[in-house]
Amino acid sequence: MSETSGQEPAGGWGEPKGSPKLLDADLRDWREVRGQIVAHAMTQNLTRSDVARGSTIPLPTLTQWIDGTYAGSYINTTERVRRYLLTMEGARQQVLALTALKAPGFVETPSSRELIDTLAYAQSSPELIVATMAAGMGKTTTCREYASGRSAVFVVTMRPTTSGVHAMLQELAQALEVPERNPARLDRSIGERLKRNGRHTLLIVDEAQNLADKSVDQLRYFLDLYGCGIALVGNEEVYTRFGKPEPRAGYGQIHRRVGKRMQRMAPLDGDIAALLDAWEVEDGECRRLLAAIGRKPGTLGQIDKTLRLAAMIAAGGGTPVVADHIRSAWRNRSGEAI
Repeated sequence: MSETSGQEPAGGWGEPKGSPKLLDADLRDWREVRGQIVAHAMTQNLTRSDVARGSTIPLPTLTQWIDGTYAGSYINTTERVRRYLLTMEGARQQVLALTALKAPGFVETPSSRELIDTLAYAQSSPELIVATMAAGMGKTTTCREYASGRSAVFVVTMRPTTSGVHAMLQELAQALEVPERNPARLDRSIGERLKRNGRHTLLIVDEAQNLADKSVDQLRYFLDLYGCGIALVGNEEVYTRFGKPEPRAGYGQIHRRVGKRMQRMAPLDGDIAALLDAWEVEDGECRRLLAAIGRKPGTLGQIDKTLRLAAMIAAGGGTPVVADHIRSAWRNRSGEAI
């Protein structure tokens, strides 16, 4: 197979095989960008195929452009390679900025601790629990953190397209690695996978507000027949439908099986403090600004995103993150001053 068909050339990132017939300025541009991509690839131990995939430039085109034998537009391909290099440099700067700021992984806040305790209760009892948290407070990451450290815990995320019973069962089957394809047997096969049978099993259904009532009733069937814990986790609609002290008409069967309810629609002061401590934000003005941001819609997620952008802005000037970077980041993200 020839190089023009896309085969990785034996020469790797060597000298060009030819000199393109270009205007002096375009030739200098090609040589400069070619040198940059070669240096980048050799530093990162990338092949031409790696760069072709990352830049979405067809391998035959990239190979001929590098070798100086390309019959197409050098100007266009040079610009595409330049954009790829800028993208890679931006990603590198972001990593360096976040490393300097010591971006945390999972942060246990008082609210996430309460959710973990609620999930543990559902798993050990077993019970049906309803947990609702405002957007950005980390309910999804907390559920996944809980599942990662325990056996027999399954997490499935619902979408508007999985609201019906059959669509929900298909989603459960995939998450639980149930191979059954016969629709008439699907719920039983899932039930057998969830069956307590000496284990403490827990099914966490995230974004449960997307489920139709009949689908939630199907989950009640798993609780009753197979003895597994069920956690309905989602937004305020989940609490309104299933968690309120007084059940809505027609919700009695589900309501009486709810063993524990958790509702947290605004972050606690301790939640914000825990996140800022995890980010190692010590400056008083920075903490004040970020605490105000954390009380806006999006809550703790707003703090995380704002700090990440502030770190990028600070990195551009080669300085640590200060209050002005946070103000600028928030203004760029929200369109309003803080």
